Amino acid sequence: MFPLIDIIGFKMMSSELLSRYALNLIFACLLIRGIYYRNYRRSDLFLTFFGFNTIIFFVSYLLNQVELSTGAAFGLFAVFSILRYRTEGISAKDMTYLFLNIAIGLLTAVSIGSMLDIFFICIIISFVVFILESGLVIKQETSKVIYYDNIKLVHESQKELLLDDLKNRTGLDVQRFIVNDIDFLKDCCKITVYYSER
Repeated sequence: MFPLIDIIGFKMMSSELLSRYALNLIFACLLIRGIYYRNYRRSDLFLTFFGFNTIIFFVSYLLNQVELSTGAAFGLFAVFSILRYRTEGISAKDMTYLFLNIAIGLLTAVSIGSMLDIFFICIIISFVVFILESGLVIKQETSKVIYYDNIKLVHESQKELLLDDLKNRTGLDVQRFIVNDIDFLKDCCKITVYYSER
Protein backbone atom coordinates (compact mmCIF):
# COMPACT_ATOMS: atom_id res chain seq x y z
CA MET A 1 0.00 0.00 0.00
CA PHE A 2 1.39 3.41 -1.04
CA PRO A 3 1.97 6.00 1.63
CA LEU A 4 -0.47 8.88 1.64
CA ILE A 5 2.24 11.39 0.74
CA ASP A 6 3.14 9.43 -2.39
CA ILE A 7 -0.51 9.36 -3.49
CA ILE A 8 -0.84 13.13 -2.95
CA GLY A 9 2.42 13.74 -4.82
CA PHE A 10 1.25 11.54 -7.70
CA LYS A 11 -2.07 13.40 -7.90
CA MET A 12 -0.29 16.77 -7.91
CA MET A 13 2.09 15.60 -10.64
CA SER A 14 -0.76 14.15 -12.67
CA SER A 15 -2.82 17.33 -12.47
CA GLU A 16 0.19 19.45 -13.47
CA LEU A 17 1.03 17.07 -16.32
CA LEU A 18 -2.55 17.06 -17.61
CA SER A 19 -2.94 20.83 -17.38
CA ARG A 20 0.35 21.45 -19.18
CA TYR A 21 -0.45 18.91 -21.87
CA ALA A 22 -3.95 20.35 -22.32
CA LEU A 23 -2.44 23.81 -22.81
CA ASN A 24 0.10 22.37 -25.23
CA LEU A 25 -2.59 20.55 -27.21
CA ILE A 26 -4.84 23.61 -27.39
CA PHE A 27 -2.13 25.77 -28.95
CA ALA A 28 -0.86 22.97 -31.21
CA CYS A 29 -4.41 22.58 -32.55
CA LEU A 30 -4.73 26.35 -32.93
CA LEU A 31 -1.54 26.53 -34.99
CA ILE A 32 -2.14 23.46 -37.13
CA ARG A 33 -5.91 23.27 -37.52
CA GLY A 34 -6.71 26.94 -37.07
CA ILE A 35 -3.91 28.61 -39.05
CA TYR A 36 -1.95 26.05 -41.12
CA TYR A 37 -4.91 24.04 -42.45
CA ARG A 38 -7.02 27.15 -43.08
CA ASN A 39 -4.28 28.64 -45.28
CA TYR A 40 -2.89 25.57 -47.06
CA ARG A 41 -5.67 22.94 -46.88
CA ARG A 42 -3.17 20.15 -46.21
CA SER A 43 -3.80 17.42 -43.68
CA ASP A 44 -1.08 14.97 -44.74
CA LEU A 45 1.42 16.41 -42.24
CA PHE A 46 -0.91 16.36 -39.23
CA LEU A 47 0.66 13.15 -37.92
CA THR A 48 4.13 14.69 -38.23
CA PHE A 49 3.15 17.93 -36.48
CA PHE A 50 1.19 16.39 -33.62
CA GLY A 51 3.54 13.42 -33.29
CA PHE A 52 6.63 15.60 -32.87
CA ASN A 53 4.75 17.93 -30.53
CA THR A 54 3.57 15.11 -28.28
CA ILE A 55 6.93 13.30 -28.19
CA ILE A 56 8.82 16.51 -27.42
CA PHE A 57 6.33 17.39 -24.68
CA PHE A 58 6.48 14.07 -22.82
CA VAL A 59 10.22 13.52 -23.22
CA SER A 60 10.94 17.08 -22.03
CA TYR A 61 8.47 16.82 -19.16
CA LEU A 62 9.90 13.53 -17.91
CA LEU A 63 13.50 14.73 -18.25
CA ASN A 64 12.53 17.91 -16.43
CA GLN A 65 11.63 15.78 -13.40
CA VAL A 66 15.34 14.92 -13.10
CA GLU A 67 16.39 18.58 -13.10
CA LEU A 68 16.88 19.12 -16.82
CA SER A 69 18.88 22.31 -17.29
CA THR A 70 17.86 25.03 -19.74
CA GLY A 71 20.91 24.24 -21.89
CA ALA A 72 19.98 20.58 -22.03
CA ALA A 73 16.39 21.49 -22.93
CA PHE A 74 17.54 23.60 -25.86
CA GLY A 75 19.96 20.85 -26.86
CA LEU A 76 17.03 18.45 -26.95
CA PHE A 77 15.09 21.00 -29.00
CA ALA A 78 18.00 21.24 -31.46
CA VAL A 79 18.28 17.47 -31.82
CA PHE A 80 14.58 17.03 -32.56
CA SER A 81 14.37 20.10 -34.76
CA ILE A 82 17.03 18.88 -37.20
CA LEU A 83 15.16 15.64 -37.83
CA ARG A 84 13.39 15.40 -41.14
CA TYR A 85 12.04 12.70 -43.37
CA ARG A 86 14.41 11.46 -46.07
CA THR A 87 11.67 10.05 -48.26
CA GLU A 88 9.90 13.32 -48.93
CA GLY A 89 11.20 16.87 -48.83
CA ILE A 90 9.43 19.24 -46.46
CA SER A 91 9.01 22.84 -47.55
CA ALA A 92 10.33 25.76 -45.51
CA LYS A 93 6.83 26.69 -44.34
CA ASP A 94 6.05 23.15 -43.27
CA MET A 95 9.37 23.00 -41.39
CA THR A 96 8.52 26.32 -39.73
CA TYR A 97 5.22 24.94 -38.45
CA LEU A 98 7.08 21.82 -37.29
CA PHE A 99 9.55 23.98 -35.36
CA LEU A 100 6.71 25.99 -33.85
CA ASN A 101 5.02 22.82 -32.64
CA ILE A 102 8.28 21.53 -31.19
CA ALA A 103 8.86 24.87 -29.45
CA ILE A 104 5.37 24.91 -27.95
CA GLY A 105 5.77 21.34 -26.72
CA LEU A 106 9.11 22.20 -25.15
CA LEU A 107 7.85 25.48 -23.69
CA THR A 108 4.78 24.00 -22.06
CA ALA A 109 6.72 21.01 -20.70
CA VAL A 110 9.77 22.57 -19.06
CA SER A 111 8.95 26.24 -18.46
CA ILE A 112 9.31 27.23 -14.81
CA GLY A 113 6.90 30.14 -15.19
CA SER A 114 3.29 30.04 -14.10
CA MET A 115 0.58 28.58 -16.29
CA LEU A 116 -0.59 32.13 -16.97
CA ASP A 117 2.90 33.09 -18.22
CA ILE A 118 3.03 30.04 -20.49
CA PHE A 119 -0.48 30.79 -21.75
CA PHE A 120 0.40 34.38 -22.70
CA ILE A 121 3.64 33.32 -24.41
CA CYS A 122 1.71 30.76 -26.50
CA ILE A 123 -0.90 33.43 -27.29
CA ILE A 124 1.84 35.77 -28.52
CA ILE A 125 3.40 33.05 -30.71
CA SER A 126 0.02 32.14 -32.22
CA PHE A 127 -0.90 35.79 -32.76
CA VAL A 128 2.38 36.57 -34.56
CA VAL A 129 1.94 33.52 -36.83
CA PHE A 130 -1.67 34.49 -37.56
CA ILE A 131 -0.74 38.08 -38.44
CA LEU A 132 2.11 36.99 -40.73
CA GLU A 133 -0.06 34.38 -42.47
CA SER A 134 -2.98 36.75 -42.92
CA GLY A 135 -1.03 39.02 -45.25
CA LEU A 136 -1.89 42.14 -43.24
CA VAL A 137 1.75 43.01 -42.57
CA ILE A 138 3.41 41.90 -45.81
CA LYS A 139 2.05 40.60 -49.08
CA GLN A 140 2.41 36.84 -49.26
CA GLU A 141 4.22 35.29 -52.19
CA THR A 142 4.72 31.69 -53.18
CA SER A 143 7.51 30.56 -55.48
CA LYS A 144 7.64 27.84 -58.09
CA VAL A 145 10.46 26.72 -60.39
CA ILE A 146 9.43 26.23 -64.01
CA TYR A 147 11.25 25.32 -67.22
CA TYR A 148 10.53 27.83 -69.95
CA ASP A 149 10.96 27.21 -73.67
CA ASN A 150 10.48 30.63 -75.30
CA ILE A 151 14.11 31.66 -74.99
CA LYS A 152 13.65 34.84 -77.06
CA LEU A 153 11.69 36.50 -74.27
CA VAL A 154 14.45 35.97 -71.71
CA HIS A 155 16.31 39.02 -73.01
CA GLU A 156 16.32 41.96 -70.57
CA SER A 157 14.45 44.20 -73.04
CA GLN A 158 11.57 41.67 -73.21
CA LYS A 159 10.95 41.59 -69.46
CA GLU A 160 7.33 42.78 -69.59
CA LEU A 161 6.46 40.41 -72.43
CA LEU A 162 8.00 37.51 -70.52
CA LEU A 163 5.97 38.41 -67.41
CA ASP A 164 2.74 38.51 -69.44
CA ASP A 165 3.58 35.21 -71.12
CA LEU A 166 4.27 33.56 -67.75
CA LYS A 167 0.91 34.78 -66.44
CA ASN A 168 -0.94 33.51 -69.51
CA ARG A 169 0.76 30.12 -69.71
CA THR A 170 0.72 29.26 -66.00
CA GLY A 171 -2.57 30.90 -65.03
CA LEU A 172 -0.84 32.26 -61.92
CA ASP A 173 -0.82 35.84 -60.72
CA VAL A 174 2.93 36.15 -61.30
CA GLN A 175 4.33 39.26 -59.62
CA ARG A 176 8.01 38.82 -60.46
CA PHE A 177 10.49 36.22 -61.65
CA ILE A 178 14.17 35.32 -61.58
CA VAL A 179 15.92 33.60 -64.46
CA ASN A 180 18.17 30.99 -62.84
CA ASP A 181 19.77 29.11 -65.73
CA ILE A 182 19.75 29.51 -69.49
CA ASP A 183 20.51 26.61 -71.83
CA PHE A 184 20.96 27.91 -75.40
CA LEU A 185 21.65 24.42 -76.73
CA LYS A 186 18.20 23.17 -75.67
CA ASP A 187 16.49 26.56 -76.10
CA CYS A 188 15.11 26.56 -72.58
CA CYS A 189 15.74 28.15 -69.23
CA LYS A 190 14.89 27.63 -65.57
CA ILE A 191 12.83 30.42 -64.02
CA THR A 192 11.63 30.93 -60.48
CA VAL A 193 8.26 32.68 -60.52
CA TYR A 194 6.81 34.46 -57.51
CA TYR A 195 3.04 34.72 -57.35
CA SER A 196 0.25 35.56 -54.97
CA GLU A 197 -1.86 32.59 -53.85
CA ARG A 198 -4.77 34.60 -52.50
